[in-house]
Amino acid sequence: MIHPSYFELMDIVNKDVKPGEEKVVTSRYSIVLGTAKRARQLVAADKMEYNGQVEKPLSIAVDELKNGEIHIIKQDEALQDEADFAEEEFLDEDEETFDGEEEAPAESGEADE
Repeated sequence: MIHPSYFELMDIVNKDVKPGEEKVVTSRYSIVLGTAKRARQLVAADKMEYNGQVEKPLSIAVDELKNGEIHIIKQDEALQDEADFAEEEFLDEDEETFDGEEEAPAESGEADE
């Protein structure tokens, strides 16, 4: 038997949800997706050690979720966070913008007369 169980992990993830609010995780599938994504992050970062021992990435991800070190967020919140990040990334104040009133730079294929 796997410890902690899916149901225990679902209870841990949803522990801060107030009565009447929508739960963050409503299925085992969400737990699987969240831990698999974290395991891929661990592999990419080459972090296979947890609490001083070498572990499998999925085991580390499950332990991190169980201990509250990582959190699963709803997809719509994740998409909004990504959109906010992308907007911040492309709105750099130091970059110059072309407003269309200035002369556009000549294209590389044009000949000068």
